[in-house]
This record gives sequence, structure tokens and C-alpha cells, in this order.
Amino acid sequence: MSKKNKVVTIPVSIGYGLTDLMGGGAFTIIGAWLLFYYTTFVGMSPVKAASIVAIARIVDAIVSLFMGTITDHFYKTKLGKKFGRRKFFLLIGSPLMLMYSLLWVTGMSYWFYLICYLLFEIIAAMVLIPWETLPSEMTKKFNERTKLSTARMFISALGTFLATFIPGRLIAYFGDDNAYAYFLNGLIFAILFAICVFISYKVTWERDLTPAMIEEMEQKVVKKTFGEQLKSLGGLFKDYGSTFKVKAFRKHLVIYLLSFTAKDIFNTLFVFFCVFALNISSSRAADLLSLSIIGLPVTLLAGLAIIKFGPSRLYAISYTTMFICILGFYSVYMFDPSSKIAILFVLAAFYQIGRCLLEFTPWNVFPFIPDVDEMITKKRREGLFAAVMTFGRKTTVAIATFCVGLVLQESGFVKGETVQSALAISTISNTLLIGAGSLLLLALLFALTFKLNKRTHGILVTEVERLKNNGSKKDVTPETKAVVENLTGYRYEDVWPS
Repeated sequence: MSKKNKVVTIPVSIGYGLTDLMGGGAFTIIGAWLLFYYTTFVGMSPVKAASIVAIARIVDAIVSLFMGTITDHFYKTKLGKKFGRRKFFLLIGSPLMLMYSLLWVTGMSYWFYLICYLLFEIIAAMVLIPWETLPSEMTKKFNERTKLSTARMFISALGTFLATFIPGRLIAYFGDDNAYAYFLNGLIFAILFAICVFISYKVTWERDLTPAMIEEMEQKVVKKTFGEQLKSLGGLFKDYGSTFKVKAFRKHLVIYLLSFTAKDIFNTLFVFFCVFALNISSSRAADLLSLSIIGLPVTLLAGLAIIKFGPSRLYAISYTTMFICILGFYSVYMFDPSSKIAILFVLAAFYQIGRCLLEFTPWNVFPFIPDVDEMITKKRREGLFAAVMTFGRKTTVAIATFCVGLVLQESGFVKGETVQSALAISTISNTLLIGAGSLLLLALLFALTFKLNKRTHGILVTEVERLKNNGSKKDVTPETKAVVENLTGYRYEDVWPS
């Protein structure tokens, strides 16, 4: 059966989505626990611990930029022809997931933790960047892509729940002061991630090669001089820059980075906030985080809602809900009510609803961005856009994590101590409110003007197909012209070049 006739079924969607058990789970654990683990059990200062995340993610962000282009052109290689230009990286990434367990051993040097974390970030990027392009490869249909993205986000929500529930149970069993719980948790998840990535490799497929790709493969490879290689590198960065010329992508990227950075700040500080500001145990903090299980049914409902209402409305619900909950957490810290635990569980439940929508929406929108780009360039550049998004994400999370570590240290936070100063506690609480809250409000402002949805995407794709079939640009309807110009940011006369 030709790949173009393959159907995206529910089992296929689930198999594809399993990789986000790693994407959602690994980085949830890292965001919530790594800084706390390194300052409490390894004996690092907040800045030193945060620098591991920051350095590794900055280096990884640069590596990620090249991964998109590497996978876009990997079909020219022997390995790409045999295993697929995207899927090959899932195949080799599966066993390398075991590196994750090394992040959680004790008694090692700073350089050991830095190198291990750097390697894991690179391995994760090597898997996630080509994997993120697969919905665009497997189908052009909005509903089928939504099915893939919904399955992905459902699995991601499951990963987020497991990443908070399992550590909580292990910490409760071994005790708040036992580092073995963290290592065992890391080992369990490393094995699980390896299995999930391999299943995704087995059930997914890539689009058939276009005539242009086949022609390029058959051309003789000419060795480039150093000067020509530099010129090619310059062209690559020019390609990355060209993604920002797509209006829909610019807005999408700003919304994505602002909202996810807000979530990163919350995740990094929440355990510190619970333990030192609210005076509850780390296992209780894990219980609050494990309410992410609410994300499972919310993801299914969000899959229907995004088709009916579009991403803008989901963004608005998400950011508003999260902001109100952060205000609620801060109020509990300020007033210390007698029913504190019950209130915290209610707030945590609603926060997880908003967080689930925050994570769900941008990755449902992403597969449609290359379609907008195709109207401008006549090219399919999924890997390029995935690389730019990953670069932006890793850069901002590196900066956010390091800033949190710096703020903690400057506030007088003392590593390994069970009681912190009043200044350190108020700094943790204020950073949670102002840092995360302000970024959510900014994301909301941009989201309210975002116009890419099922209706506008359908109009755009129909127009691309019409032009591909030698339709005349003079015959465009006023509505189609307006939609194309709004999504691309170009005059209609300047898109689909001759």
C-alpha cells in the first residue's frame, strides 16, 4: 500500500504518541525535582545546580538547530534510505534513553552531572525533533493530524502524571531524606522511555519522496571546498531566519515560549515553595503535582474543543486558569488558612487543567505551520520549524532555570538546610507569582490575536492544492486572499512564486 493511502488509526496515533511519555515525563521530573535533588542530596549551591541545566540546554539548543536540517536531508544517505530520514533517529535513540538514569546517582562530581545531562538533552533532541515532524509526514488532513496530536498530548499527560505520582510514592516509601528513591525513579523511567520510543519507530511512516527529492538523490555528490561549506552554513542560518517571516509562526512561537517558560518557572520553584514557604513535605508536594492525572480526560476533551473552537479560545482558558491558581497558591502562603491542604489540592487540580491545555494547544497547531510556509516557499520544511521551536524552547528554559538558581542564591538560600531565611522564602514565593504570572498574561495577549484554526487552515490548504494544479492566482476569492495574507504576513501577490 502506498504511504499516501495509509490511514491514521487510533492504535497508530497511540503508538506515535508514546514518545511523548519521554517528552512529557522526563522533563517534568527534571523541572520539578532536579534542582531540588542537586541542592538537597548532591550538595550543590542553587547557582551551580542551575548552571548544569542552563549550560546543557544552551549547547543542546545549538545542536538542535542542526538536527532539523539534518533530518530534512537525511533521505540522501544510505541509512536514511533504509530506515527513513526521521525514523532512523528514533531507532538509535531508543537504547540511548538509558542515559537518563545516570542523572540521579549520588556522590559524583559536578562535571559528571553536567556531561550526563548534556548527553541526555542531545539524545532527547535527536529523537524529538524528527518525531515532531511525523504528523506532517503521515497525513495532510486536519482531523487526522489532530488525532495524532491528541494521542500525543494524552500520552504526554500520562507521562506528566507518572512523572509526579511515581516519585511521590517512592519518596513516601523510602523517606524524604533518602536519595535512592530518586535513582530508582530515574531507572524505571529510562527503561520505559526506551520501550516507548521503539514502539513509535515501529508504527509510524513518512511521506513518499517527491520527484525533486529523487532527482536530488540521483545527482553526483560534489566535494565542497571550505569556502563553499561556510557559504552553505550561512545559507542554513538564513533558512532559520526565514521561518520568522511567516506571520503565523512568529505568533505561535511567542505564545509557545512565553507560556512554557511560565510553566518552567512554576515547576522549578513549586517543590521549594511547598517545602519552605508552605511547610509541607516533598512527598506532599509530589501528591499535589500528581493531580496532573486530570490531564488525561482534559486532553481528550481538548482534542474535540480545538476542532470546534480553535486554539485561541483554548489558550485563553488555559492561561487565565493558571494565573488565577498561582494567585491562589500565593494567597495560601500569605494567609496560611486552617484548611490549607484542602485548598492546595483544589488549586492544584485546576492548575493542572490549565497546564494540560497549555501543553496541548501549541503542539496541535505546529503541524499546520509548514503548510503556511509552503504557500510562501513551495517547500516542505517541517524539520526546520521543529528545530527553531526546539532551539527557542531550550534557550528560554536554560535562561529561566539559571535565573531561578541565581535568584535563590542571592536571596540567601542555603543548600541542604531544612529551614530557610524569611528573605529566601519570600523570594521563592514572589518569583513564583511575578515570574510565572506575568509571562502567562503576556502569552494571553498574543493568543487573542492568533487566527490559525481548522477553517482558515482548510482554506489555505485548498488554495495550495489549487495552485499546485496550475490554478491561476487571478482567480483567488477575496476570503481566501484575506486568509492567506493574514497567516503568511505577505501580500497575496508575493506568495507562491513562479
